[in-house]
Amino acid sequence: MKNKKLHTYLLVGIILISSFSYAQKINSVEENNLKFQTHFFEALKQKAIKNYSKAIESLEKCYEIDSLNLAVEFELSKNKLLLKNYFEAELFINKALIKEPNNSYLLQHKVAIFRAQRNFKKAIEVQQKIVQLQPKYMDKLALLYIQNKDFKKATQLIIEIEKKALSTHRIKGFKKYLESRKILVKKAEKLIAIKNIAIELLKERYNQKKEYKVLQEILNREYEANLFEALYIDSKEALELFPAQPYLYKMNGEASNKLGKYKEAIDVLTLGIDFVIDNNTMEADFYEQLSKSYEGLKQYKEALKYKQKAVELRKSN
Repeated sequence: MKNKKLHTYLLVGIILISSFSYAQKINSVEENNLKFQTHFFEALKQKAIKNYSKAIESLEKCYEIDSLNLAVEFELSKNKLLLKNYFEAELFINKALIKEPNNSYLLQHKVAIFRAQRNFKKAIEVQQKIVQLQPKYMDKLALLYIQNKDFKKATQLIIEIEKKALSTHRIKGFKKYLESRKILVKKAEKLIAIKNIAIELLKERYNQKKEYKVLQEILNREYEANLFEALYIDSKEALELFPAQPYLYKMNGEASNKLGKYKEAIDVLTLGIDFVIDNNTMEADFYEQLSKSYEGLKQYKEALKYKQKAVELRKSN
């Protein structure tokens, strides 16, 4: 009889302890939920008043309570982007996308991160996935193609959009822009062709008499037409005939820099600057080109030194 009573007391005791423990757990969960909500709404409030660092602090407290919460990861990514912390913005949105890989809101935010960095190639890859899920966002893909200077794909996509009867006022605007650009490109190509003909005619004239003034005109036109390979070759050959002309050293140095031949540019500019006499403007041009050469070689201390010299000379004019 005594054993039976003892067994009953033990059973009641276990039930009471279990109930108390369960109640404690419920209270702890409720308390965490309340803390989470308080911190989350505080984060939204701080973000609304553009206090993004404070918003992140509150979101980090939410993250300590629930490190798997998609909404927290999304908001952290948004605030990191607003602070231009692109690496962490991408890190948090990727965590959110693991949970919901086809969430268009998350994907659109990832596009925004890449666009902010002008990484249009990656933005296009994500936008293509969005379009597969929701074709109505084709216009944003067309814009990304244009921003990436992939005008052919932009044109092809617009044709596809029109065939599917999904054209919008925005798409019509893109179409007009691409058509206008096409006309301008054709005009530019014609102008370049005319300039090239003019340069060839000048070269024929120069080859007859080797006049220095004609040579200057040729080099000037090559520079204006961005014909840096031709400018490099012609200015180098000209130095053999006119080795004391600083203008030729300067033009050869500029062409060398444009072609990424930085060491060669330094050699020719350093040699040519000795021929500059009482001409602060040209001397400053030499220093500016030397600055670009050293910058190209990632020798930033030297680059800054020559840039400052150029600035000082221009001030003295």
